[in-house]
Order: sequence, then structure tokens, then C-alpha cells
Amino acid sequence: MDAAAFGQVYQDFQEFHAYFAGRFGRRETRDHSRHYLQALLVQSGERRNAENLSETVPVSARGMQRFLTESPWDDDAVIGRLQEYLGTRLGHPEAVWVLDGSDFPKQGRKSAGVARQYCGRLGKVANCQAGMFLAYVSPLGRALVDKRLYLPESWTSDPERCQAAGVPAERRGYCSKTELALEMLERALTQGHLKARWVAADDAFGMSPSFREGLAALGMRYVLDVPPSFTAWPLELEWTSPPYQGRGAPRKPRLQDGQLRTMEQRAAAIPTEAWREITVAEGSQGPRSYLFSAQMVRPTSRRKPGEIHWAIYRRNLDGSEPRYYLSNAPEDTPVETLAYVGGSRWRIETEFETEKSDVGLDEYETRTWTGWHHHVALCLLAGAFLLSLQQAWGKKDAPDHEAAGLPGGAGNAAQGTVRAG
Repeated sequence: MDAAAFGQVYQDFQEFHAYFAGRFGRRETRDHSRHYLQALLVQSGERRNAENLSETVPVSARGMQRFLTESPWDDDAVIGRLQEYLGTRLGHPEAVWVLDGSDFPKQGRKSAGVARQYCGRLGKVANCQAGMFLAYVSPLGRALVDKRLYLPESWTSDPERCQAAGVPAERRGYCSKTELALEMLERALTQGHLKARWVAADDAFGMSPSFREGLAALGMRYVLDVPPSFTAWPLELEWTSPPYQGRGAPRKPRLQDGQLRTMEQRAAAIPTEAWREITVAEGSQGPRSYLFSAQMVRPTSRRKPGEIHWAIYRRNLDGSEPRYYLSNAPEDTPVETLAYVGGSRWRIETEFETEKSDVGLDEYETRTWTGWHHHVALCLLAGAFLLSLQQAWGKKDAPDHEAAGLPGGAGNAAQGTVRAG
């Protein structure tokens, strides 16, 4: 990059920050926010803690730390402004909301929300903080657009511990991960800067009847991952009436045995001719195509057949690595649409990796509730700035392939998914 190009980037950065500056309050805090954001973007050789960040800007490490943990600026107001900023840059009729969690390994027990729980980053139970995130994925790009820190019951049942970590009184009641996800989505819908009709999420969300009901109550259509063991009934139920014995009340009809099957069992019974090859994305190694089949079913709801849903089955072109989805879309929805929405979910995984490597999403060293939310909000801003540069330079926002940890991790397409040509 020559001096002229670098100067243009710096000018773009100044204009970008000016768009958000008013949300940080008084002038000193605005200046600190600009310096912190700048440091996140330029510091790459070492962890982006306050000490290392302060080496790249004219602010002391103590000043950086105080800005994170003691400044009273409202990170929710910054996030609202972020969604407004992205509305004109990512808004698209084919956009999809994606919800997922990302975990942050932490030692000790004083950092807000830290507990021994399953840590996706490590693939095992470990000491970590669990963050919940909302992403907006569209053909124009993708971005993380909101965040929440999950508090396990070991925290919400300990008011003194919450107070010591600076957890606000209104946040000390237990709230599940799915409830936090619905809260973020409802807030984004209320603000209205970003618009999308569809939601995608992994099987931790797809398994939750209350989450699915919450999405439906918000008027959202969804395509949610479910595990192979997820059970569903056929669209047309078959009943049997036990013969009357001649005494007492007649016995009520009951469902015939053998109708309740897992998604894995249902997929195995689908004939070969009922599978269709569908391209869900144009990847860097060629079109990403899979075999899909779909049918209407009644997922189990409180041990009984529930409302009619789509069951969507996906596998690689060679038949390997099956995946399963559940959708409340209308019966006339094209399977191509269901495939596209379901395939949008993994883009949040790629965005997590991008923001961790490029702007230090996981490299904070703060124990307080406020510090975590301030740092993460600024990382989301930094990610949006990088997106704006990519759009200005006419580059694609990221390789269109699945993230590490999913079939065909980042950089390498899974065997049997790429169609040559």
C-alpha cells in the first residue's frame, strides 16, 4: 500500500469513527474510543490487551483500561448506531439473521460469567465465558451486529459475586442462551435498521421448542439445524381404536406404533431419485453443491405431534456428512430457498474467526461486565470498518466456504461438496 492509499484509509477511518463519536459522550471519551478502535485495527503482532494497544496510540495502558471498565458510555447505543450504519451497506431482500455463541477460555472465577461449562473453542468442558451473538448475512456481506454475555446459574444465584463483577441489577436474573438470542433479535427488529425475514441457527437452538415458538411469535421464518436424533411424526397421522370390551367408557383412539422416527431414520428411507443437487454458494474452489431432500412432518412437541414443519435433509455429493434442518416455512417454499437459508448459518463461524484474528475479539483482559461489553462492542465496530474497506475496494467480504470446525474447514472444501466447473 503506497502513501496515498494509506492516507485514504486513514481518512476513511476518521469519517467512520465520526459516525459513532456522538454515542461515546464527552470529548475525552470520544478520543479514547477512536484510539482504542484504531489500536484494534493496527495491533496484530501481540495480544490486544490494554498494555499492547497503548503502544500504538497516544494513550496510556491505564487510560485504555479505564476507558473499558469505568467510562459510562452506553454500548447498546453504539450497537444501535452500528446496525444503522450497516443497514445501507448490507441490507438485502435475501438477508438472513444468524444466531450463535462463541466461547472465551478464561482462568480464575472472578471474570463476569466465567464458569466450568462446555467451551466450543476447546471442544470440552473448561473454564470460559460464553458470548451470544447476532449476525446479519446477506449477498452484500456479513457482520456481527449484537452481543450478550451469558451468566450461568452459578452466577445468578450469587448476588455478591455479580455485584463484584459489576453486573447490573437488572441483569442478575437467570436468562438462558436462547432467551438472550431472542432478546437480541427482537431488539434489532424493533430498531428496524436491518431487515430480514429468515433466521438460521445451530442445533442447540433448533432443539428448543420455546426458541422456535419465540421466533414464530416474532413473525420470523426459520431454518434451524437439528441433530440426527431429533424426532418427528409423518404429515398424515395414522390412528388405531382399541376394540370395545363391552363395559366402561370406550378407549380413546391412539397413534399407531412405528410412526415416530428420527431425522436420521427418515433420511435413510428416502429413495435415491428424491434427492436433488442444489448449489448453495459460489465458493473460492468452485460452486458448493450438496444433495437435498425435504418433506413435511410434525416435529415432536411435548411428546405429541406438533405443528406442520419442513424437514430438510442434506448430504455431500458422495453421500457423506449428513445434516438435518427444521423449518416453519410455508408449504410452497422452494427447497432451493430452504437450502440457501440453512447454508447461511456457518458464515457466523467464519466471522468469529475473522474478528478474533483481525481485531482481537477474544484478546481482552478485563474481568468486569462493563469491560467485556465495551471491548466486544468496539470489536464489532472494527469488523464493520474492515467490511467497509472491502466493499470500497470491490472485494468479496470473505471466502465463501464453511468455517473451521465444520465439514470442510476454512480454506478447504469438504470432500464431495465442490462441483468442478
